[in-house]
Amino acid sequence: MTPEICERARRVRLLAMDVDGVLTDGGMYYGEHGEELKKFNTRDGQGVALVREAGLKTAILTRESTPIVTRRAAKLQVDDVHMGVEDKLTVLRGIAERHGLRLDEVAYIGDDVNDYEALCHVGLAVAVRDATRLPRSVAHYITEAKGGAGAVRELCELILEAQGEDLPRHPYPQPPS
Repeated sequence: MTPEICERARRVRLLAMDVDGVLTDGGMYYGEHGEELKKFNTRDGQGVALVREAGLKTAILTRESTPIVTRRAAKLQVDDVHMGVEDKLTVLRGIAERHGLRLDEVAYIGDDVNDYEALCHVGLAVAVRDATRLPRSVAHYITEAKGGAGAVRELCELILEAQGEDLPRHPYPQPPS
């Protein structure tokens, strides 16, 4: 992590996330009766839990409007959930204001053109490894992991490390060398 990324991550008080292509792999699965399915990564979920335990606020902003996102956000205890969002920057400004934060205290992770404006204005702009060109062009950090494959967890650990938080260790003793 570069000193600039570390300093940006140190200031973060709100982690805001897109869903499709970030918390999921961007694929949409349809069952034989038309039901829509999405695959979420449990490691990303644990990362969200870790930043919440460290006192950070969390938010989801997505253009989609689906009960799947509502259920996942509830399970993760996400503080602010906004679906059907066309203008993510305006919504993000409102969330920051409600929590008494400035945009330079916000980390936003996205993957596509509808994330671009938000990424241009936050303190820590993050694009997933397989993001499209436009969000990658303004990202301060590009994850090693692809969307839906641990990218959010990677960002959570980066923030916690920069803020001096100890990551939980394995609960079992290490075998002797």
